[in-house]
Formats: sequence, structure tokens, C-alpha cells
Amino acid sequence: MDIKDKVIIITGASYGIGLALAKNLSAQDAKIVLAARSESVIKNLANELPDSFAIQTDMRNESDIRNLIAETVEHFGRIDVLINNAGQGLYGDVEHVDLNQYREVMELNVYGPLISMQAVIPQLRKQGGGMILNISSRVSKNYFPFLAAYASTKYALNALSLTAREELKKDNIIVSVFHPKMTATDFGKNSFGSSPWSGNRDSGIPAPEVDTPEQVAEAVARQIISEEPEAGM
Repeated sequence: MDIKDKVIIITGASYGIGLALAKNLSAQDAKIVLAARSESVIKNLANELPDSFAIQTDMRNESDIRNLIAETVEHFGRIDVLINNAGQGLYGDVEHVDLNQYREVMELNVYGPLISMQAVIPQLRKQGGGMILNISSRVSKNYFPFLAAYASTKYALNALSLTAREELKKDNIIVSVFHPKMTATDFGKNSFGSSPWSGNRDSGIPAPEVDTPEQVAEAVARQIISEEPEAGM
């Protein structure tokens, strides 16, 4: 898919990968819809990026999600790409996973993307096609100690995404997943629990290489163009 002039929704657009994606895709002449809870941040960003539009959205709130889709169609007349990027981490060993925290993370990492997919699919079908790109994680391809709860949400997202890809290909709707590895953002600060690599903690797990949000954004942009089912760093 060509990026130029496409209407692209980015959730979690206020910082990190979402922010880098907004800047990268805007520089390629896409029309960007910035979705995040931090209204002032995305409104300021919308003032910087041409053809962009900010919609305050809590991806744990179903009415917010459905409003995001409706307002985008009202403003731009169509949606070409939905990028489900908003997410939250949860660190800890399986024995001590806090179920309330796990429910919160599941709600954002799985239920939010599922609701947004369900909300956007009729619009994509009506207009003859489009793309949904869900940001997963490299941990969904491995078994890292202390990351099982978070990884399980991304395993679920992978299954929803790649199954939907098969179900929707007859409608010219492409569903893909992207797997970043550790990225230099505030993701860890906003996560429940502490990262296995934080402080002086000896987890026995080699620390992974860290990518910049800009590197991830470049790779995601390439996946939009290639339309491949899975890609990563």
C-alpha cells in the first residue's frame, strides 16, 4: 500500500513508537489521526503535522474507541490504515501475577484492539478495503521469564490478527502484526512491575539490544507498504 495521502489512525500517539510513527508517516504525506488519552499532547502534535487530526481516546473505553472510528470517517471521509499501538507492560513471575493488573493490561492490549477492529471493519469493507496493523512484541515469539503475563496478551493479539487476516482477505482488508523488541521509550516506566533488566536486578536473562522509536517507525512504514502478515526488528 502506498502511504501518500492515506488516512492513518495511530493509537497511543502521544509518545514513544506512536509519536515516531505519526512523524514518520506524516513526512510521507499521510493524513494522520492521533489517538491518545493525553489530549493536550496530541493537539499540540496535530498543530505541528500537516493534515493531522487529534481525537482524545482511552483505548480501555469502548465508546471512545467507536467514537474514534466515527469521528475519523466524519473528518476525512475514509480510513485506510488503523494502527493499534497503545499498550501497557506487566512484569513478574507467573506465580505472583496480580490478576487485577493482568485484567487491566488485557483490556488495553487485547480488548481495545479487538473492539477497534470490530468498529473499523465495516467501514473498510464499505470502501473496498484497507489495512489493520496491530503492534505486538518480540516476546510473543519467545518464552522470557518474568514476561509471561505481558507476552500472553501479545500471543492473543497475534492470534486475533492473523486469523482475521484470513477471514477478511476476501474483502481486500489486510491485517498484519509487527513485533518490536525492546525500544527506548517510557514503556517500562508505565508498566506494572519492574523490568527484568531494571536497576541491579539479576534476572539471568541477557539484556536485548534496544532500538529507537524512529527505527521501529521506519520498519512499520515498510510493512504498510509491503502488506506482509508479520514483520519485526
